[in-house]
Amino acid sequence: MNLFGKKSYVSIDGGERTKKSDKRRQKAEPSIPDGMWIKCNTCKAIIYKKEVTEYKLCPNCDAHFRMSPAERIAVTCDEGTFEELDAKMQPQNPMDYPEYDSVIQKAQKKAGILEGVVTGRCKIHGQDTVIAIMDSHFMMGSMGSVVGEKVTRAVEFATSNSLPIIIFTTSGGARMQEGIISLMQMAKVSEALGRHDEAGLLYVTVLTDPTTGGVTASFAMLGDIILSEPKALIGFAGQRVIQGTIHQQLPEGFQRAEFQLEHGFVDRIVHREKLRDELGKILRLHSQPESEGAK
Repeated sequence: MNLFGKKSYVSIDGGERTKKSDKRRQKAEPSIPDGMWIKCNTCKAIIYKKEVTEYKLCPNCDAHFRMSPAERIAVTCDEGTFEELDAKMQPQNPMDYPEYDSVIQKAQKKAGILEGVVTGRCKIHGQDTVIAIMDSHFMMGSMGSVVGEKVTRAVEFATSNSLPIIIFTTSGGARMQEGIISLMQMAKVSEALGRHDEAGLLYVTVLTDPTTGGVTASFAMLGDIILSEPKALIGFAGQRVIQGTIHQQLPEGFQRAEFQLEHGFVDRIVHREKLRDELGKILRLHSQPESEGAK
């Protein structure tokens, strides 16, 4: 055995080659840059990212991928009309929860926004409205004190300016790091929506995947008109939790938008490519004539 000669080893295919030749082989292989391909969680297909349009739909099975607020604004609002409200508001650590500050910083870096909801005023097909868009990329859209405060302020802005409001919901529920302060947001937003309703103004909710927990138990289901994207998960507790509690087998897909529509919890399921037109039509039908608005 030559202890000082060129080292070699046996590859997994049984052939012998040197480390030097293996390095040359690796250099010759094409490398695929990160972010070029995505996987659809519905049909499990691997998709070239450039095949996905601005509507974020799977070209293979038409599944609706989750969108960021910026992407949602781009396909919903009239171009150049969105004006953000409370843009600089960001969370604190009211309960002194361990490492919560670092969790928030990571979420801000990942989502590119300061909190889990973006609110603002815009036009949709020329109709003035206020919108609030929750973001599943920010701590799974969990509802903390700032999320509740921003949504409440958006509702109050709509009320004081006699405008309708549209809320795009997505959430995993209340944010446990903020304890009871998070749960308080359910009542606070609901109360603001009650005053908005008393003023005779329109509130539309658009349920996106997933809308669960305290958001479902409060403002997500208070809309005058409740729309949903196809196959969105809508519910309070998870299916396994419910089955473990009641000890009964639940029907397949019982928390999906189609089941909710069949049982009266949703007014209409709207494909994302048609959603802007649907919202514009609803806003136009419910807008007050100028003669009535002046009285």
